[in-house]
Amino acid sequence: MGQPHFIVFANEKGGTGKSTTAVHTAVALAAMGRSVAAIDLDHRQRTMTRYFENRAKTVERLAKPLPQPAFEVVEELTEAKLDAAVERLSAAADVIVIDTPGRDDAVARAAILKADTLVTPMNDSFVDLDLIGQVDPETYKITRPSFYAELIWNSRTQRAKQAGKSVDWVVLRNRLQHIDSHNLRRVGAALDELARRVGFRVIPGLGERVIYRELFPKGLTLLDLGEIGDASIAHVAARQELREMVAGLGVPERAAEPERIAATA
Repeated sequence: MGQPHFIVFANEKGGTGKSTTAVHTAVALAAMGRSVAAIDLDHRQRTMTRYFENRAKTVERLAKPLPQPAFEVVEELTEAKLDAAVERLSAAADVIVIDTPGRDDAVARAAILKADTLVTPMNDSFVDLDLIGQVDPETYKITRPSFYAELIWNSRTQRAKQAGKSVDWVVLRNRLQHIDSHNLRRVGAALDELARRVGFRVIPGLGERVIYRELFPKGLTLLDLGEIGDASIAHVAARQELREMVAGLGVPERAAEPERIAATA
């Protein structure tokens, strides 16, 4: 198997739904037939790890197979331990999803340098937008990129020099309200302006729904509607949101293996 495609979820601000989105992305890709592995760099909070552990227990309890990525938590946060985890999981994975902690540290930066797709989830508010861009309080126009945008810009430049690859930076608008508002439009306009200046894409993420919190103890996702009792129309709509989000990430198809190419030539 060739080099995996790395999807790194990174945001120094907590409470943006980063780990939940990372878990749903990993499971969705596994459900699509991809060989997926997940690495949790937040060894204290361990949200991703706990989610997958809960999922494994549900699979055992129901005696029913569910798409489940391989997963590992890096207990000792060093670049060497991250590289070792990547090496172990790369042998059987064509996609590796990495969930970084909501803070700046050397290992999180090292993970960002591995990203083919870098995903920054944010809530739909100027509080979260301030992490990547500052706005004028009167016009709501972008005045300058913030420190995090500069960090990502430098990381992408370094990655391009080291690997000769560009990084697809995706800003994910989580917890979008389903009712139009001045705030919704202003944040959207500011993001679009900043995207042109800094070079990221903006896509809609996961809406504000109680179901995401309710699914955690069982480790289920919205793709497991058959295992969710009393699934509603709202659940079906949320599942469609998830599918559109994963499609919006634009993860490339798995490259054909050399032996298969030779066999069909």
